[in-house]
Amino acid sequence: MDAIALNLPTDSFSDFLDRFTTSISSLFQRENIDQLSLSRGLPPNVWKEIFNLKPLSVAIPKEFGGRGVKVKECLGLLSAASYQSLPLSLTFGINIALFLEPLAKYGNQLIKGDIFKHFLDYGAMGGLMITEPDYGSDALSMRTQNELEEGQYHIKGTKHWQGLTGLANYWLITSRNMNADGNLGRDVDFFIADTHQPDQNIEVLEYYDNAGLYMIPYGLNKIDIKVPPENKLISESTGLKLMLDMLHRSRFQFPGMGMGFLKRMMDEAMTHCKERIVGASNLFALDQVQFQLAKMQSFFTLCSAMCAKSCKVSGIDHDVSGSGVHANSMKALVTDMMHESAQMLVQLSGGKGYRLSHIGGRGIMDSRPFQIFEGSNEMLYTQISEGILKDMKKKKTENFGEYLTMNELTANAAKIYKREFDFTIASPISQRKMIDLGKAVARVITVNDLLELTNEGFSQELTDNSIEMVRQEIVMLVASLQHHKDIKALDEIGDKSDWMMFA
Repeated sequence: MDAIALNLPTDSFSDFLDRFTTSISSLFQRENIDQLSLSRGLPPNVWKEIFNLKPLSVAIPKEFGGRGVKVKECLGLLSAASYQSLPLSLTFGINIALFLEPLAKYGNQLIKGDIFKHFLDYGAMGGLMITEPDYGSDALSMRTQNELEEGQYHIKGTKHWQGLTGLANYWLITSRNMNADGNLGRDVDFFIADTHQPDQNIEVLEYYDNAGLYMIPYGLNKIDIKVPPENKLISESTGLKLMLDMLHRSRFQFPGMGMGFLKRMMDEAMTHCKERIVGASNLFALDQVQFQLAKMQSFFTLCSAMCAKSCKVSGIDHDVSGSGVHANSMKALVTDMMHESAQMLVQLSGGKGYRLSHIGGRGIMDSRPFQIFEGSNEMLYTQISEGILKDMKKKKTENFGEYLTMNELTANAAKIYKREFDFTIASPISQRKMIDLGKAVARVITVNDLLELTNEGFSQELTDNSIEMVRQEIVMLVASLQHHKDIKALDEIGDKSDWMMFA
């Protein structure tokens, strides 16, 4: 079929992105993004204008009229959106990584066409339901169940903290199969719910008063639906592997949401510091300000490397179920950088930055949950360390620096930080040490990706600054790792804890 018969987009991605960026900027100026960001949700006319631009076409295969599910285009769209509005970018991220890409890779051919058409032509949205009130990150203990009854799957359970609660038209729902003995199976099944269908509508029991990301509704959802067999995702082996492949791919795409946001924080900070006069000069001339701006530039640089690497490794044609160390490193580090960057912008902006109508003040609240959802960063850093220590044992080495030169994710960067990592480490170690170790590993992996990008022509000056900025952070992390004391919280602080008794 030709492009006309399929109604395929014929414009280049640069033209598509330029049109999207210009249109969104104009829309948010006209509608006042500061005011929109202070209200729950977005008005229907604003959503309509946004989806008239067909932003989610980047995550729809060409055979169904989309742009082809290219990682570069998905990340480019997320970045362009997050420069203007982090919640808007997250909305796209939820749709792309947690619904459209899994549908494209694992969906039944019988249902793909109709669903993709609704996204392209009618501005439909989709989300993912995994988290349950009693289990949080312990997804494998979920109690939502499915049972095949009279040719349909009956799914029952409770989910919460789903982005786009009450707003999405389609949901990808995780559950466990109820066997003949009345017990839940160990594997995880994925089903698509089409809320247009009466038997597949999901009841919202409560909307949450989330402290940031006002544009996105979150809440508590009751599931009691029936779906046909073709709505079940087709796993290549197990549902657990499917879930890991999907979640790791999503984490590989966090840098897209981080990219535009980090650049906006950096641009705002640079402009303010050059224009703000203190005494005889501007803020830009102050040494501490220079350090903070250099750090923001380093964040921008490291995120650029993440995006470039993600384009090479995270497409739907790749199986990333076993790429936990790399994916977790990207997600945890970029979200830490996002929140710290917003904090620095507010600090540099003074009083006016500490307002929800200011991009920095709003950025603190909007970026904070990124460190929590889809795996809290403490958990991800711990998992990184677990993977590394397991591999060290396999390779029979206890010298950390030596091991890093043997791991392809860190080999080149390890040479730069050879002195900093010249120490031995043997498991088991405490979780607080695991977190510090995971933070160090995430930075080395990212610098490794940055060296690869620099070899392809990326700015050597930005790279050199980032290498030294990361070196400072590694030195502090290694010092913390080696000097942790086993300090425990007291069961009770005791009756001698009131200072007023001794004054």
